[in-house]
Amino acid sequence: MSVKAGRQAEMAGGAELPVGSEEKSQPTYPITSVDNALRLMLMFKDHSRIRLSDAAKALGVSTSTAHRLLAMLQFRGFVRQEDNTRTYVPGPAFVDIGLAAVRNMDIRAHARPILADLAMKLGETVHLAQLEGTNVRYLLGAEGEEALRVADRTGQVVPAHTSATGRVLLADLPANVLESILRGLETQDVDVPALRKELEQVRDRGYALNYRSDNVISMATPVRNRDDVTVAAINAVGPADRMQPRDHLRVARQLHAAAAHLEDVLRSAPPG
Repeated sequence: MSVKAGRQAEMAGGAELPVGSEEKSQPTYPITSVDNALRLMLMFKDHSRIRLSDAAKALGVSTSTAHRLLAMLQFRGFVRQEDNTRTYVPGPAFVDIGLAAVRNMDIRAHARPILADLAMKLGETVHLAQLEGTNVRYLLGAEGEEALRVADRTGQVVPAHTSATGRVLLADLPANVLESILRGLETQDVDVPALRKELEQVRDRGYALNYRSDNVISMATPVRNRDDVTVAAINAVGPADRMQPRDHLRVARQLHAAAAHLEDVLRSAPPG
């Protein structure tokens, strides 16, 4: 089981862009500007980037009107303009909304018994976490039975790039969303080239590792929904003397089994 980086098809130059809503009944009192903004957002379902001229052509508006619409979407974080090509790509608000929808179905209720079982099998503290912008939030935890164990971090929020849980979630982001985050980290004196290399390693091996300064090691693996989109991560954390390299494969297998169990539950749950 490996981490699957999200990829979207590149937009063919000058091609007609589907807008996805013409076949549906129009509301009684349509608001054209709102409709055009929503149609622009729907274009990103099939295209990783959109040129201003293509947006104007697809909507049947002038380039100045399309530019104003894109500028407002950019202001609210739904799109981002690439400096090198001047094209528009999805912004972080798309990810935030998707994760909010997942939280609304309360993944915690499905994960609670699975985490309890995982903590018992490993004897270590385990967590369920989700990405919130550039941070990771620990939603739920279960502690193992070892006398010396790492405390439950439920409710805590940490920068995603500093934890195994956050890195496994970053590694599975669509490329353009990840690039936006990495560009922001460059302004915070983060070693982005080293982080890029580590995220590639995470994708290759299927789990993330983090060696903390307090002699604690964390491992994490992703959880995907019925659409094969990563919506959360499960981690296990414990003292370094119980999480040595010889233990990593055993822990990874248990993490993958727990993630697969939760994925099965999510896929069989009624949409809501």
